[in-house]
Amino acid sequence: MLVGDWMTEKVLTLPPGAPILDAVEMMRDAGIRQIPVTEASGLVVGIVSDRDVRDAMPSKFLPGDNTAKGEGLLGLKIKDIMTHDPYIVSPETCMEVAAETLLENKIGGLPVVDDLGLVGIITEVDIYRFLTTVTGVGRGSSQFAFILEDTASALEDLLSDLWARGVRLSTVFTSYEGVEQGQRRVFIWVQRQDDSAVDSLVMHLKRTYNLKYHVHRGETYKTEF
Repeated sequence: MLVGDWMTEKVLTLPPGAPILDAVEMMRDAGIRQIPVTEASGLVVGIVSDRDVRDAMPSKFLPGDNTAKGEGLLGLKIKDIMTHDPYIVSPETCMEVAAETLLENKIGGLPVVDDLGLVGIITEVDIYRFLTTVTGVGRGSSQFAFILEDTASALEDLLSDLWARGVRLSTVFTSYEGVEQGQRRVFIWVQRQDDSAVDSLVMHLKRTYNLKYHVHRGETYKTEF
């Protein structure tokens, strides 16, 4: 799944020489938190965030004589507070890589650039939209969490069992975090089922597999042994 499929394409931008108050008004009016900064050629030279704006009020960038003259924020330009040479991604970047870049660098957005210049932006909100879509949360899917042996047959048997029972799968994730060697966590989202169908399925899964918990209609139910 690629950034180009989930990015926000209609991107508002500002030039480096624009007053900081332009960023304040744009963020307020459009309800956004990051604005790419571009040259006239379309080259991305920075990004300004709501955090940058907050840091500038009162500004650590203003010399004392500017404040004394009453210029205040009117004397600040976007280039004075923006992050120069920001992290960028391409439309062909995997969503997982974009999410990791945001997380590791504690930033809220990445300009998306191709050979011709800026084509979009991928933000935390886009990542959330991606996750809720691929897991089927918006479609009322249920989630089942297992610990299985780390073998192809263990996962294949589980998926085949679910398929044979008429359960339609939405997404399957696996992880090796927090388990012993030779095991893995498996998270399966299935398409919407009524309460009785889920109850019957849970009873079977408890008897047959190491089911740790399931989530149905937003409620989490831990398995008791």
